[in-house]
Amino acid sequence: MPVITLLTDYGTGDSYVGEIKGVLLTQAPAATLVDITHDIAPGDVAAASYILNRVWVQYPAGTVHLAVVDPGVGGTRAPLAFEAGGQFFVGPDNGLFTGVMRGTEVDAVSLETPAFASPTFHGRDLFAPAAAALARGEPLSRLGQRYAGMPRRVSAAVPHHEGKMVIGEVIYVDRYGNLVTNLDPELVPSHAVLEAEALVIGPLRTTFGDVPSGALLAYVGSGGSVEIAVRDGSAARRLGLGVGGRVRARLG
Repeated sequence: MPVITLLTDYGTGDSYVGEIKGVLLTQAPAATLVDITHDIAPGDVAAASYILNRVWVQYPAGTVHLAVVDPGVGGTRAPLAFEAGGQFFVGPDNGLFTGVMRGTEVDAVSLETPAFASPTFHGRDLFAPAAAALARGEPLSRLGQRYAGMPRRVSAAVPHHEGKMVIGEVIYVDRYGNLVTNLDPELVPSHAVLEAEALVIGPLRTTFGDVPSGALLAYVGSGGSVEIAVRDGSAARRLGLGVGGRVRARLG
């Protein structure tokens, strides 16, 4: 059975997700629908890109990922569908697919917008029908014209050295208040000491149980990058840090 995943900033208190699922099940009734999340902060394309990039590799070949975080809906941004890594992706060309496209070239098509499409609800009227068509096995080439431009990629901050320190930054804050950084473990040897703001966090730990309740810790998270947390608490609140906040690994 084909799989269609959904990732949006629509929340679940309104009708929007239900309407999209109705379209998908009408046009691809054999599909299995999987909700990745609908709790992306409104318009937070960077957060959506981070989550999608973590999730899509866990799915089988042929999966269709419908991702709609689209603050420019109805504007000049292109509506895209493309294949990467044996899977399909449908959504707005606004940087949401940066992580998926990183390090690879993709052939994308610009979707044809139906005349009936609401200019404020492309998720239902444009992207969902395209995702359903792919789930039914229709080729990309039948969904639109080859996209002549370069799909938009949002530039990501890169850790850098300042003397005996590696400087990184927070790229995502999860619902627990854990701070996900752009520091790879290779940049943070066992003798390095992590710091954030004016606080010394210490060396990398293995898991939350390595420190007492209420203590700060740094560790390699399940996504493969260095994270900062408070056991039984929120590092975001404790440190007053959010996306873009600086984190340092002192090497000596």
